[in-house]
Amino acid sequence: MADPGKPFWETKRLENLSKEEWESLCDGCAKCCLIKLEDEDTGEIALTRLHCKLLDAETCRCGDYPDRKQHVPDCVILTPKDVSELRWMPASCSYRLIHEGKPLPEWHHLRSGDPDLVHQRGASIMGRTLSEETLFDPDDAEQIEEWIVDWDGNEP
Repeated sequence: MADPGKPFWETKRLENLSKEEWESLCDGCAKCCLIKLEDEDTGEIALTRLHCKLLDAETCRCGDYPDRKQHVPDCVILTPKDVSELRWMPASCSYRLIHEGKPLPEWHHLRSGDPDLVHQRGASIMGRTLSEETLFDPDDAEQIEEWIVDWDGNEP
């Protein structure tokens, strides 16, 4: 049962959140919109400085959030089950933090009341990436490898 004196993210499990609560947990960092590469031999995930073609780099928001799967078929629509299974989820991701029983960072809009604080504190990818459409051939793995960066869940 939820404690009325505490915010929902401190009292509810991810799978018990309403749709509105779930969506509000997103901190707007857009790290999940980064192009990722997986080493087929080791399973290691590498992040790049390239973001999905739908990401609005000025706002760190999806340009067509409701219909993103139609434009980007491999876009992951996050669910509570996915949070524990997706190895590429950034360590700072609000969904991951709540799943792991950790507090939201002080810059999170649900704590601070300021949705721009994530960007001001450098916790988002704003101003640090380019669209995958920058590439001549977005399916050319070798070309994408040139954009790998060692973010490893930390700020670059």
